[in-house]
Amino acid sequence: MKARGELLAAAAAAFSAADAEHEQNYCGLAARAERMTDLLIEAMFPRCAAQAAPAVERLEQAAALLHTCLKLCGQADPEGTVDALLEALPEVRRQLDTDLTAAYQGDPAARSVDEIILCYPSFPAIAAYRLAHVLYREGVPLLPRMMTEYAHRRTGIDIHPGATIGDYFFIDHGTGVVIGETTTIGEHVKLYQHVTLGARSFELAADGTPVKGVKRHPDIGDRVVIYAGATILGGKTQIGNDCVIGGSVWLTHSIPAGKLVLARSTVLDAPLTRDIIGDPVLDSAML
Repeated sequence: MKARGELLAAAAAAFSAADAEHEQNYCGLAARAERMTDLLIEAMFPRCAAQAAPAVERLEQAAALLHTCLKLCGQADPEGTVDALLEALPEVRRQLDTDLTAAYQGDPAARSVDEIILCYPSFPAIAAYRLAHVLYREGVPLLPRMMTEYAHRRTGIDIHPGATIGDYFFIDHGTGVVIGETTTIGEHVKLYQHVTLGARSFELAADGTPVKGVKRHPDIGDRVVIYAGATILGGKTQIGNDCVIGGSVWLTHSIPAGKLVLARSTVLDAPLTRDIIGDPVLDSAML
């Protein structure tokens, strides 16, 4: 039997050989991306940061980390991208203020905006998304996904940085929420836990792999409420303004504005006998 040192050397050599064809080296990227995300959020909301420090100090640290991350990702113009994010930060803060307003007004359990910042999982998830979305628009590879996946791991809320989300966005409770890359969400939208805004099916290329860069996820209008466990799928699926989507609803088709959509309920009268109660699509005025 080989000595321990020989086994270690052989394993290391095998790993190096397997990785040799990959030119990009991402060593340290994940830790830097996570720290940068935290620094940017703390700079925007210093009163709720883990430790006291001037906002400009945090921004300087975040900018340096972002520059390093961009170089690790192979970004062509890291300096220009850093400046683009810094320029966008006041608008990101404005959007987050609207999100905090939506959370405070939309949840009777919320006693203050600071409680939402410090306690609600939706806040770090949405904050990371809004920061990552800026970099996604700048064409930055990999890093925006790492930022939102960092938030996903912490909160259970999975928002792809490519999604487009309007002001006054609130996710109540939040665990298990999934928002796909090509989703669009209007203003004053509220989601509950375990909502999925996903793809219905994937268009396949000739080699059987999914076609990339196509519209796959739904469009959600303004002032829409989507209750727990609802699943809305498909790039052609549009939910009109002022709709309410009930819990456990499964939708793969569009709904016009002002509708209330409920899951079909079942009542078991006797073994193997079920009566279906209710129309799955109701006008709010009917109730």
